[in-house]
Amino acid sequence: MHNRKLGRTADHRKALLRNLATEVILKGKITTTEMKAMELRSVVDALITTAKVDNVHNRRQAAAFLRNVTNKDGKTAVQVLFGEVAPKYADRKGGYTRVTKLGYRRGDNAPVASIELI
Repeated sequence: MHNRKLGRTADHRKALLRNLATEVILKGKITTTEMKAMELRSVVDALITTAKVDNVHNRRQAAAFLRNVTNKDGKTAVQVLFGEVAPKYADRKGGYTRVTKLGYRRGDNAPVASIELI
C-alpha cells in the first residue's frame, strides 16, 4: 500500500501532514515519530519540487496545502518555501529531506525520528 494510515481517518491524516509540512518548511527541522517522518518526507519533497517553478499556479497550489502560519520574521510558509527553500535546491533533482532515527520515546517507547531539510 502506498500511503500509511497512521491510525487516523483521511481528513485527520491530511491535516496532520499539512501541519507537519508547514513546520518543517518554517523551522527546517522537527522531531516526530518515525512513521510520520517517513510519510512526511514525500509530502515535503513534492512541495519543494512544485516550488522550484515559481508561477501563480504553483503558488496557489502550495498555499492551498500549507497552513497560513508565520515564522519569527513575519513571513508565511509559502513565502519561505518560494523565497528561501526552493532557490536553495534549484540544482538538485530530489532528496531534499533527511530522516534520522533518534531512538525511542520514554513514555510509550515509540520510535522517534528527526526530519530536516538538507
